[in-house]
Formats: sequence, structure tokens, C-alpha cells
Amino acid sequence: MKNLIVDFRIHNEESEYLLSLGYNLLICPPSKDLYKVESGHPDMLMHIAGDSIIVHKDMNGEFINTLTSLNYKVYKSNSTLQTKYPNNICLNALSIGNLFIHSINFTDTNLLSLIANKKLINVRQGYTKCSTCIVNNHAIITSDTSIAKSLILEKIDVLLIPPGDILLPGLDYGFIGGATGLIEEGVLAFYGSLDHYLYGNEILKFLNKHKVEPVYLRDGKLIDRGSIFRI
Repeated sequence: MKNLIVDFRIHNEESEYLLSLGYNLLICPPSKDLYKVESGHPDMLMHIAGDSIIVHKDMNGEFINTLTSLNYKVYKSNSTLQTKYPNNICLNALSIGNLFIHSINFTDTNLLSLIANKKLINVRQGYTKCSTCIVNNHAIITSDTSIAKSLILEKIDVLLIPPGDILLPGLDYGFIGGATGLIEEGVLAFYGSLDHYLYGNEILKFLNKHKVEPVYLRDGKLIDRGSIFRI
């Protein structure tokens, strides 16, 4: 069974589409320690590194048991999530290939131990995973210039798009990373449709360049639900 971790506020139309494709959905339990708008975002609450998953230290025990039953090694963060930045971003890092990108001063220490074999890249943007859509291990899409500049130096193909035009109810706008997730190698799912996104054509060209197929989980504006994680 192919498993996807999603926000508990996933729209019925989105979840039904994923179920119709044969995926099992693991609903990420929300954290009472974060602002409501991001409380159920998987990319705020955990980080996946190979066959290991680190979750925030107060993660629901049943959810941890579910991950363990799928043969993942589950670790808890050393840090406690808090509402205010930067105390909410300790796990919101980006792993791509042998690279680990985050605002390293605020990265959870247990997570740093877990990815000790990767090359650390420090960026200003603490919402690193939120801000970054992984296309493959050699290509990403982001609206953050510090992430873009750092990864271009690492020979990663980067599509830099302007910020905005992605919904995140309660805030001005969301991020492209939080509105997407690779559900298969070469298949990128979107919460919403690029037909309703200002920079949709640029993204479609970039995906075509890398032979990645877009899948729209529903018609309408893109919405940031904290990334889709496949495990």
C-alpha cells in the first residue's frame, strides 16, 4: 500500500481523488502548540529522512505507532513547538539528495543528529520546506531567493517564482512547497490547479523539462496545506 501523510483539513474532493489513485491517507494530527492556520501541516510537524521520521516531541502516540507499524524508525524532536517564529520551524527543513537546507541555528538538534551524513546549507528562510517544491533530486521550485541562490551553487536546477497567489486561510498567502508533494517519482500532486495560478505556465514548462507529470487534486486556486509526504 502506498501511504501519503496529509493535513487533517484536506478537502473531501482532494482526499477522494488520492484514494481513487490507490493511496492510503495518514491524517497528520494537529498540534495545539502552533497557530491554527499551520497546526496540522505535516511539514511543520515532522521531517522524513530515508527510513527514519522525526516528529515533534508531543506528537500523538497512535500516529507514532502507525508510522512504526510501517517499519519506519520514529524519533522525537528535542525542541518543543511554540507559536512564534522561529520556535515553530525546528523541523521545517528541506532534504534533497545529500543536501540538508534550513536556517540551521533553529533546526532541532535531534534532527541534525539524524542527518549528520548530509551536507548542511544554511539559509535565511526558516520555512524552508514550506517554501520549496521538490521536483526531483536535482530540481526544485521556490519563491525564496536565499534558497534559490544556495541551491544553484549546488548545481540544483531552480525555478524561482514570485511569492503570492497561493491560499493560506488566515495569512496573506501560502507557499508552493506547502501546496504540493511528490506522490510518485515523476508525479507531482497539487492542492488545486495550475490553471488558476499566475505562474502556472512557468511551472508547467519546468515540469515538462524534467519529465514530471502534474496531478491536480481539485479544480481551483492552489492552497497551502503543509506539503504531501509519501512514505
